[in-house]
Amino acid sequence: YDGWPNGTKFHKDGRLFIADYKEGLLALDTKTGKLEQILRTAHSEGFKGLNDLHFASNGDLYFTDQGQTGIVDPTGRVFRLKADGGLDRLCSNVPSPNGITLSTVEKHVYVGVTRSQQIWRLPLMSDGSIQKTGVAVQLSGGVAGPDGVEMDAENGILVCQLGVGIWRFDSNMLPTHLIHSTNPKHHHLSNIAFGGPDRKTLFITESIAGDILMAKVPFAGKKLYGHQ
Repeated sequence: YDGWPNGTKFHKDGRLFIADYKEGLLALDTKTGKLEQILRTAHSEGFKGLNDLHFASNGDLYFTDQGQTGIVDPTGRVFRLKADGGLDRLCSNVPSPNGITLSTVEKHVYVGVTRSQQIWRLPLMSDGSIQKTGVAVQLSGGVAGPDGVEMDAENGILVCQLGVGIWRFDSNMLPTHLIHSTNPKHHHLSNIAFGGPDRKTLFITESIAGDILMAKVPFAGKKLYGHQ
């Protein structure tokens, strides 16, 4: 189709939801190939360019609107599309929001903020609002900041840092592992997904070579909303 797909996540009904930079939020029926427009705008305001998305266990969908934002234009946004159809804007001042995920107990939203080399932590209150957003991880080095992020079953977070590899931080946000490729062609590890029967296989996208890599890790990924 004529679009620029970025992130994908499966809905529990089998549809593949797509954060598309050009077309907004889409859903694909992988059996029939039918593509459905879920959101083209946010309350009639156009998106800057969607990047990534993540389902909560209740079916709420969190997604990032990155566009070309950065340090001198910190206007990237984080949205939540509720399972009942309501749309909330959680942040509107992010310098390049990229990967997004939720903690294992879903009390925090984590966002990879590419241009400031940070992982932001958004605490979720009982009413769904966010309070006291702060920096969970400050990165340095590499050729860019964090891209894709995902949680493991121990409430650790894995962070793709372009030009470095994939960091794993524990529940206290301290580094425990660095996963990288010895192939000089694989310098831009951009996104990750856990798979395999024990969810201890990491599937990794390399954005320059266009390759899909695989790594065995000693920690399991958290169970996602789309898992049956």
